Amino acid sequence: MLRPGLLFTVLVVLWWNSPTPVAAEESPLVFDDIPLKEMVQHPDWFKESFLDLQDDLREALDSGKKGIIVYFGQKRCPYCRQLMEVNFRQLDIVKYTRNNFDVIAIDIWSPEEVTDPVGNTMTQRDYAVKMGTNFTPSLVFYDETGGVALRLRGYYPPYQFRAALEYVADGHYQREQFSYYLDRGDSTLRFEAEDMVEEEFFLPPPYNLDRSRFPGERPLAVFFEQGNCHACDILHTQPLRQPAILKLLENFEAVQLNLHSADPVITPDGKKTSARRWAESLGIFYAPTLVFFDENGREIIRVDSVVHFFRLRNVLNYILSKGYLSHPSFQLWRSAERNR
Repeated sequence: MLRPGLLFTVLVVLWWNSPTPVAAEESPLVFDDIPLKEMVQHPDWFKESFLDLQDDLREALDSGKKGIIVYFGQKRCPYCRQLMEVNFRQLDIVKYTRNNFDVIAIDIWSPEEVTDPVGNTMTQRDYAVKMGTNFTPSLVFYDETGGVALRLRGYYPPYQFRAALEYVADGHYQREQFSYYLDRGDSTLRFEAEDMVEEEFFLPPPYNLDRSRFPGERPLAVFFEQGNCHACDILHTQPLRQPAILKLLENFEAVQLNLHSADPVITPDGKKTSARRWAESLGIFYAPTLVFFDENGREIIRVDSVVHFFRLRNVLNYILSKGYLSHPSFQLWRSAERNR
C-alpha cells in the first residue's frame, strides 16, 4: 500500500506525462467561460439534504466518513460545469469522494435557509458570503469537529482536486499547509524562472513592492507562477493575449514571481523576504495565482484557480472600479453590476 502522500506523487507524474497537459483540446483547463445557457446538473450521488449541516455532518460520521464537503455553485457557471463533467466523471475521484465525504450543494443566490456545522442559521446567499466564496465552484471541507479543514475557491484540474480530497481525508491538514503537501507531490516538476513565459508589462527586478510608507500610483498585480506550467501557459496564450485584458492591465503595476525561487522581494507591507517564502506565507498552492493589492499595499482579492477571459476581465474591473470598497464580496459586486 502507498504511504500517505505518495499516492498524490504518483498521480501527478502520471497526469504530467499523459497527453492531457500538452493536447489543449483534451485539457480540463481549456474551456469557454461564457455563462451557460443550460443549467449545471449535479451528480445523483450528491446528498439530498434538508440543509441542516450539523445533521449532515453527524450522518456522515456515523457512516464512517471523514466529514462533509459543501459545494457552493451557480446554475449557469461554466467553471462549475467543469467540476461536474470532468472531475466528477473520473471513477477514482468519484469513488474516493463518496467513500470519505458526503457532498451538499448550496446555491450562492438562494434565499432558502441553511444551518452551518456549528449551528448558525442564515440564507444560502449569506452563508456563501460568510465563507468568502468569491468564485464558483467553491468547496469547503468540514472535518469531524465541524471545523474548516480546507477551502477551494474556483475550478481545479483533476490531479490537484484529487490531492485536496486526500489531504483532508488522510488528516494532512492537521499537520501542514496544503501548499506543503502539494510540494511533496510535485517536487520533481520544479523548473527555473527562465522557463516561465514573460510579458512586456511585467516590471523587471529588483522587486521592491513596498507601499507601506508611500502609496503606489496604481493597483499592484503579482503573478505567482512556475516553470513548465501548463496552466500558466494557458493564461499567457489565451486571456493575456486578449486586447481587452491587456488594456485593463495598463492600469496596474504587474510583476511575475517564481513561487519556488529565492529571488529577493520587498513585499507591499515593507517586509524583506524571498518569492518562495512570501508565497508560503500567503498560503499559495496553485500556479498561476494572481494576487491583487491596492495602492496602500492591502490585498484586495486573489485568483488562485483556473481563470479565463470573462472571470479575469470581471476581476480587473472590480479592482479598477474600486467595487471592493462598497462590495467586499466579488460575487455581490457582480450581481449589483448586472442589475444596474
